[in-house]
Parts: sequence; C-alpha cells; structure tokens
Amino acid sequence: MALEVHLSLHAAEFFAELQPPFPGAVVGNTYYGIPVANSPMRIRIDFQSTIRHREYDGLRLVVLHPDRGTLDTVFLSFADHQTFARRDAATGISPGRDGYARFRDWHETGPSPWNGADLTGLRRGITRYTQIWVPAPAPDHSRPSLPTLPPARPASGRPR
Repeated sequence: MALEVHLSLHAAEFFAELQPPFPGAVVGNTYYGIPVANSPMRIRIDFQSTIRHREYDGLRLVVLHPDRGTLDTVFLSFADHQTFARRDAATGISPGRDGYARFRDWHETGPSPWNGADLTGLRRGITRYTQIWVPAPAPDHSRPSLPTLPPARPASGRPR
C-alpha cells in the first residue's frame, strides 16, 4: 500500500521560502506564528483550496486570540499578489485559464509545486495585515536622562 503524498510534506519548505515576518512553526499544512512577543494574538496561515482537491490559489490568514477565538480571516490570492506572474507569462497561461495563479500538489517527485513563485508580494501582504491587528510596540522616544551638574556659582560682579 503506497502512501499518498500531500502538501503537508512540502508545507515546511514553502513557509521557509516565504519567510513570514514573525517566528512560528509549521504543523501539517499550517504555519502558526507569534507576531509580537508577549502578545496573546496569534496568526494562522494555511493554503486556500480551490474546488479541486490538492489545488491552491492563495493563503488564508487568521488572527486568533486565546480567549476570544478567531478575530478575523483574510484571503491573500496568488493572483492579486503576483505570486506566479512570471511563471504564468512564461508558459502562456492567462487569467481565466486553467492553472492561472495557482499550484497543484499532485506529483510525488520533481520540483516543489510552487516552483517559480515570487513570494515577495505575499510576504508584504502578510506583514501589512498583521500590523493592523498586532501593531509593533511604539518606539520609546523619551530622552535619556542626562547627568546633573553641580549648580554654577553666581558671578560676584567684581573685577579681579
């Protein structure tokens, strides 16, 4: 009995290439991230399936809170973020055609299913979305305290 290969075997590689802007871990097909240290908020990123089994056309980001559950969900499409623009242009696949701006995890061997992807737009989208829900701590603009000097002696006004 042969085991069917699924994206979960490639998800760690995908997220390593994506380089999300915060630390996290891959579990199955999902990346769980901690956008800001000491914050209860978490970000879950997984692949958005199409109507076809093992075909994906984007990423789904979910903001999670331990007490309140899911706060928000957003879909970042590969098409909107130009993820496969070069690959699709090189192969002549245009919008509306089968396979445009998506990848399929149907093959057990060969290059990664997202081969040719430019992940820059997705990374930027993830960063912007995360900053809405979990803003970075404000920089400390307070002035450092300067050492105090002994008070100056008043001038006597008499010539020496």
